[in-house]
Amino acid sequence: MRLPAQTAGGTTAPQGGLEDRIGRFATIWGRAIFPVTATSLTRAEFEQHLVPLTRALVDALYARPFDAAAGQRVGSELVAVHCTDPEALAGTLGVVESYLVLYCGPGGPDAEGALGTEEYRSRCARLQHGIAAGFARALRERTLKEQEAIARSALTARIDAQQALHASEARFRAVFEGAAIGIGIADLEGNVLEINDALLQMFGGMDGHVRGRNVSEWSHPEDTPHVWRMYGELVRGERESYRVEKPYYRHDGTVLWTNLTVSLLRDAEGVPQYQLALMEDTTERRLLNLRLRYEATHDALTGLPNRTLFFERLEKALSGSGGTRFGLCYLDLDGFKAVNDSLGHSAGDRLLVEVAARLGGDEFVALTTGPDTEEKATELAVRVLSALSVPIRLDGRELTVRGSIGIVEGPARERTAAEVLRSADITMYRAKAAGGNRFEFADAEADARAITRHGLTNALPAALERGEFFIEYQPLVHMHDGSVHGAEALVRWSHPQHGVLGPDRFIPLAERTGLIVPLGRWVLEESVRQARNWQHQHGGSTLRINVNLSPTQLHHPGLVADTVRVLESSGLAPGTLCLEVTESALIGADDELLEPLRRLAALGVDIALDDFGTGYSNLANLRRLPVSVLKLDRSFTKGMQQQPANPVDVKIVEGIVALAHSLELAVTVEGVETGAQAAQLRALGCDTAQGWYYARPGAPDRIHALSLSDAVPTAS
Repeated sequence: MRLPAQTAGGTTAPQGGLEDRIGRFATIWGRAIFPVTATSLTRAEFEQHLVPLTRALVDALYARPFDAAAGQRVGSELVAVHCTDPEALAGTLGVVESYLVLYCGPGGPDAEGALGTEEYRSRCARLQHGIAAGFARALRERTLKEQEAIARSALTARIDAQQALHASEARFRAVFEGAAIGIGIADLEGNVLEINDALLQMFGGMDGHVRGRNVSEWSHPEDTPHVWRMYGELVRGERESYRVEKPYYRHDGTVLWTNLTVSLLRDAEGVPQYQLALMEDTTERRLLNLRLRYEATHDALTGLPNRTLFFERLEKALSGSGGTRFGLCYLDLDGFKAVNDSLGHSAGDRLLVEVAARLGGDEFVALTTGPDTEEKATELAVRVLSALSVPIRLDGRELTVRGSIGIVEGPARERTAAEVLRSADITMYRAKAAGGNRFEFADAEADARAITRHGLTNALPAALERGEFFIEYQPLVHMHDGSVHGAEALVRWSHPQHGVLGPDRFIPLAERTGLIVPLGRWVLEESVRQARNWQHQHGGSTLRINVNLSPTQLHHPGLVADTVRVLESSGLAPGTLCLEVTESALIGADDELLEPLRRLAALGVDIALDDFGTGYSNLANLRRLPVSVLKLDRSFTKGMQQQPANPVDVKIVEGIVALAHSLELAVTVEGVETGAQAAQLRALGCDTAQGWYYARPGAPDRIHALSLSDAVPTAS
């Protein structure tokens, strides 16, 4: 159950519709001022009389645009119903200040965020000014009318008239002196004639520094340009009032900020006579706003400008006039996560304080403008990296901090802030990828490649759903007779904008995003289905299908179940499938990682160790790996392209083949491109081969139509 809203005094604010809250406000208002009101109405009747006045204040509170004249009319109406006692005005201003926004603001007191809304509180304050001004004007007009009535009275009533006049002036003086807001009266030349105590206290309490001075002496450097223009219009009788936020210097040099409302007072014939100023002291509110602004634009940890303020300054730099240039250095600390993980986040925060200028996380930024920003940015990057090279002492340890910096430099008005930041971020990661502890300048082509990679990453999931992937097959050939032994399935992406993309363009992206698992499952399903189709089309002859497994797929718990399901649903024998795993993926593999491969091997699925010879693994580990085929990396076959072949490569291949055969493993070589290579590898005892010498990857219908008569190496 939601509790009712509480007022400042602890009472429960009303619930319900706006009209109910207006009635309740009028009741509170009536109770506050009825005891000091000279009226023949009962209190209930008097409260009903206040309902339309309340509604007028509420309408003004919501009005667009806002018009404080409603407050003046309410002040005049109070005088009209004989609420002329100064306590009536003081009580009215107090009720309006405390309850108008609370009871009648947007949504009422139970509306989250309505209380304390700066705009409505400001409007409420201006309505208070209007009430006081209207009250003072009506009371003055009433006084003048009373004076006129006294003047027309018979001589016999002169004493009574003089007493009434004195009482009226006394009431006006009481209201003037007792008002909670500052009130001042000046002539049309700007000479201050009267001030009340509230205004005097705003200026430091020294009468001589306020009374008798001319308002023109109170100019301030932060006056908005239209302040004195509106003042001139008012004293010339061209406008009735104006309201501005205006600062003043006190006699001690401190600044007083006010919400100032100045109204023109005319005589009975409408001739301008005086100007009435109502002032609300907003100094503390302004200081609070400045503090909030500072906290919103500065990092709480380092006290330096944060991302919000940086974007404001970057936008300003990028919107400069023709010829203006900018340089931006975007820094990321290398290895900062290791500091947090090893020493704790508290130590990491203290390290950031030492480095300072934090933009977000462990990222920092520096911005420079001027005609020679490329040189400035370079010098700045060098100074930053030099400063980081000095070890930082933290908790008795010396930490060496390194950083990678991306620099974007160029003319203003050509790129948006978002584009500049994106380029800086891409360039910074390029510097980090190059080893870190360095800076790089942005390069449009490198940015385009990074953006393309990002676009491909985002497009991968939808591409799989839309069927944009397809498979090409590269034959595997028996080296002793040139017959087709099988084919390796190679996935391609038919991208709608970039055309056909090879696996090197998107497989690493799929690995990072986790999409490699569903993509790999699809490749397995399609490849096995195709192998089964080959069997049906060619009288049951069996071609082995080789499918690559990524490291992520090896760790996926559904690998064995998915493979078994695909084989069973297609009817393909397990021995027809060979799963290729890179040697690097199995370096240091424990029994838990090898268990799925062992289970698949036990089912009859062949396991090939791909790219063999590049992983620097211990050859003795071959005994514990559940593999039946070694696929030599193409780097070995390159050494045999020229004749005579590289003797080192020949010896390595010869040794690997001998070792593999001793372990009853078949050997497949990749990248065979010439007849000389094929002849040499056949002589060394390799079992199967693939490469452009035999066939390029292609459509599945080319496998059996392939003519391999020229592929059989012959003795020369």
